[in-house]
Amino acid sequence: MKYVQLGRSDLRVSRICLGTMTFGEQNSEADAHAQLDYAVGQGINFIDTAEMYPVPAKAETQGLTEQYVGSWLKNWLKKQSRDQLVIASKVSGPNRGMAWIRGGPQFTREQIIAACEESLKRLNTDYLDLYQLHWPARHVPMFGQSYYDPAQEPEYTPDVYEQLAALDALVRAGKVRQIGLSNETSWGVSEFIKIAEREQLPLIRSIQNVCNLINRSYESGLAETCHREQISLLAYSPLAFGLLSGKYVENPTCDGRMTRFSNFGARYLKPQVPLAVAAYHQLAKGYGLSCAQMALAWLDSRWYVASTIIGATTLAQLSENIAAHNLILSDDILQQIEEIHRNCPSPAQ
Repeated sequence: MKYVQLGRSDLRVSRICLGTMTFGEQNSEADAHAQLDYAVGQGINFIDTAEMYPVPAKAETQGLTEQYVGSWLKNWLKKQSRDQLVIASKVSGPNRGMAWIRGGPQFTREQIIAACEESLKRLNTDYLDLYQLHWPARHVPMFGQSYYDPAQEPEYTPDVYEQLAALDALVRAGKVRQIGLSNETSWGVSEFIKIAEREQLPLIRSIQNVCNLINRSYESGLAETCHREQISLLAYSPLAFGLLSGKYVENPTCDGRMTRFSNFGARYLKPQVPLAVAAYHQLAKGYGLSCAQMALAWLDSRWYVASTIIGATTLAQLSENIAAHNLILSDDILQQIEEIHRNCPSPAQ
């Protein structure tokens, strides 16, 4: 396993991060523990979760993912040291519903601190290595939206200073080591940096955004912003809700996230997506690879990716995904990937 520094922080993370959003929905507590045991056994030291997980978000399951990670961590710590792991979680923001979370989550000081306290309890840990704002409080195009529309701006948006001040209180209390953003834009990243430097508040160290073969939107403005500011990309949805595993090409009705939760994967229902996925699947097949292996190896080869967040519903899938980390794609296959991309650029953006 390879490891990298997370931004300008003192955190050293594995190039693969174990995503856990299926724990409590598609995976039982025993499944979750088995995945965690296997991942850590393969050298993964980075685990990502969120207070709203599992997905799809529901009142009756909210918090189960952190609970499952926490019950595993409680047993793991009987023999190992907490500082061997980097545990990340995320606080839910406004404008996405979920009234069952604090009556409707907001990024006020009180709510951010309360959310962190609850996550720490569920996770059975005294601190989080990385605490992230799950999505912006303001309106931005995300989760299948493509264009910014100022008319959709909410009436009230907590300012960046208020959000950073709340995170600073958690850092000063020793409950959070580093902070990060998720589903952010270039403007958002720049604004958080500007306010933090001006007010001497914690700097963000990472951004967790979607990045895969059919959504390469990060490569434009965000790649430059984050490179110049030394902010690490944690690439999520590397297999595009399972589409880039190729299984739906072989069997469109097979069991998976797209057939179980199609409304949740709206960004992957856009008209050009099936054409691009089929092309990538055929390319991988021609080189004797699974589409999942090729998609993950491609992402791992990108200079701007610090760590790829992988998730799985079975140990077999998890094993295949981790093994792809050691696969080096030839110049020829990389060139053909670029040809497909030019013909059908980021269809899931």
